[in-house]
Amino acid sequence: SGCGYSRQMLTLQAPEDIDRHITLDVATGQPVVIDALGPVVVNSDGTLSRITNWERMEESERDVAKRRISKRNVERLRAFRDKGELKQSLVSALAAASSDGAASGDAGGGGAEGRNASGFRFSIDRGGTFTDVYALCPGEAVPRCVKLLSVDPANYPDAPREGIRRVLEAATGVPHPRGERLNSSRIEWIRMGTTVATNALLERDGARTALLVSKGFADVLHIGSQARPDIFDLRVRCPGVLYEAVVEVDERVVLAKSEPPGEESAARRGLRRVRGETGEQVLIEREPDLDALRGKLAALRASGVEAVAVVLMHAYTYRQHEEAVAALAREVGFAQVTTSSSTLPMVKLVPRGYTATADAYLTPHIKAYLASFVAGFDDDISKVEISFMQSDGGLAPADSFCGFRAVLSGPAGGYIGYAKTAHTPGGPPVIGFDMGGTSTDVSRYAGSVEQVFEA
Repeated sequence: SGCGYSRQMLTLQAPEDIDRHITLDVATGQPVVIDALGPVVVNSDGTLSRITNWERMEESERDVAKRRISKRNVERLRAFRDKGELKQSLVSALAAASSDGAASGDAGGGGAEGRNASGFRFSIDRGGTFTDVYALCPGEAVPRCVKLLSVDPANYPDAPREGIRRVLEAATGVPHPRGERLNSSRIEWIRMGTTVATNALLERDGARTALLVSKGFADVLHIGSQARPDIFDLRVRCPGVLYEAVVEVDERVVLAKSEPPGEESAARRGLRRVRGETGEQVLIEREPDLDALRGKLAALRASGVEAVAVVLMHAYTYRQHEEAVAALAREVGFAQVTTSSSTLPMVKLVPRGYTATADAYLTPHIKAYLASFVAGFDDDISKVEISFMQSDGGLAPADSFCGFRAVLSGPAGGYIGYAKTAHTPGGPPVIGFDMGGTSTDVSRYAGSVEQVFEA
């Protein structure tokens, strides 16, 4: 490639799976596929390749590689779009890369780019106490800013929408009555970072959730990894779990390791051997007993549980059991069903389970907020690109924004913002301190986004 990076094929296919891996680069507005290990390349056949040596590359090499990857991804994703093979949410994401400004890396800037915008562009920080709206208005050199209370039901139902209403009314001179749906035909895009999920998690205000886990592992997330601040502390306070009930699923998948001498072979035991998504061989010891599970799920739903997280052993490589259980849960009537294999397909059951339960717990809260936000606009809002800041600092289309991606949406926006504006290349690290009404976030930027992998 000439960029100094190597590739590893991923077991994903466009357009079915590629959509949930798309995020917009906050600096360029381009759809760059990102995962925990760095950028991903969209291949011409619709498959994806991960950059395997990203952590070993110098910062300058990363910049060159990312620019080339971004440009190539845009071209190939557009090709899929032109063939009609992309979901609507990805088509919306590509809108940010359709202008010359995005292609040249200027989509996130102000100045001339803001003056030449074809429509209003809103950047919004929706915090727990205050909401800040920054607007680039057509024909205006100076951005407009609005600050208002995030919750003020006596005056308006939704703070970001109220901020948009005030800007449209002031900039156009056309009245936008507070009780009527907003005309969105003049809006080009809306980008928002929000602490809705953060605060719901801190205040334990998420959906009533149940955990569906492989039989014998009911307490695995309560036990956790045994990591603790003080290893010799005899009075360790375990954090509470996000689910209120556990249902064990009678199923079992094991990795096909070399069998010890004297042990009966898997073939003789009648076990089915399949190749997992990671290339590993797995043995199917027991298919999930869906008939026995149906009654338990029906009882859960009748008790008022709204969401379930499905976390089964080795689902990172063999997701079929999770998908079968999830399909049954939806059939029973659960509106929110999260599988660990769709949120975080990685080894280690505990972090995968934590992510899945957080997603199930928070996504209904996020979806309810998005629905209430969009409901205040007219039908043209479907033509507006609405993106939300994710925990990884990238932007995601509204219809793929979910609980586990939203936990650090607001804090990530602040981090990316001061990294772009306060740090001098080659200079000392910058400390970010963001004290809000509900929570305080402290971070550090030293020239590159650092990754921390917890054991």
